[in-house]
Amino acid sequence: MAKDTKERILSAALELFSRKGYEGTNILEITASVGIVKSGIYKHFQSKEEIWDALLNQMIAYYDEHFGSAEHLPPVPDSLDGLVAMTMRMADFTIHDEKVMMTRKLLTIEQFHDERAKKLATKHFLTGLTEMFTHVISGMMTQRLLKQDDPAMLAFAYTAPISALIHLCDREPEKTEDAIRQIEAFSQHFVRIYGL
Repeated sequence: MAKDTKERILSAALELFSRKGYEGTNILEITASVGIVKSGIYKHFQSKEEIWDALLNQMIAYYDEHFGSAEHLPPVPDSLDGLVAMTMRMADFTIHDEKVMMTRKLLTIEQFHDERAKKLATKHFLTGLTEMFTHVISGMMTQRLLKQDDPAMLAFAYTAPISALIHLCDREPEKTEDAIRQIEAFSQHFVRIYGL
C-alpha cells in the first residue's frame, strides 16, 4: 500500500510539474491530486525537492529501460529497413508514451531553472541521442550497410531533425500524424543517401 501511494505521488507530481513547472506546483496540489492529506505525503517524502529528485531518478530509469541511452545501447540493425523500423519504434514510443511526453515537457520547462534538469534536457534532447546513434551508425558502417563517414556527424545529422519533429508534437499535438510521416520519410531519405 505504501509503495502504491508513493507511486501515485510521483505520478501526480510528474503530471503537475509537466503542466505548471516545479515552482508553480505546491505540496497541497500534489496531495489533492493523490487524495491524501498533507501530512500523508511526509510519510513518503520529506520535501517537494525530495519528490523532484525521486521523480527524475524514476524517469531516467524508465527512459533508459524503454528507449535506450548511451549507457543502454540498442542493438545495431542488420539492414537499412531495420534502421527505419527501429527509428519509427523509438519515435512512436517517445511521442506516445505519456510518462516520456510529460518528462520531456517537464525538462523543457525546468531546464532554465534547475541544473539537473538542464543536464538531463541536454542529454535526452541532444547528446544522448547522438551518442546512441553514433553507436548504431558506426555498427552499420562496420557491417557495410552505410557509407563510411564520420559516424558522430551522421548521428547528429540523423537525430536532430527527428528530435525537432518530436518537440513539434509536444507543442502542436494536432500535427503529430504529419510529424510521424515526416520522420519516416526523413529516415528513408537518409538510408537512400547513405545506404550501400
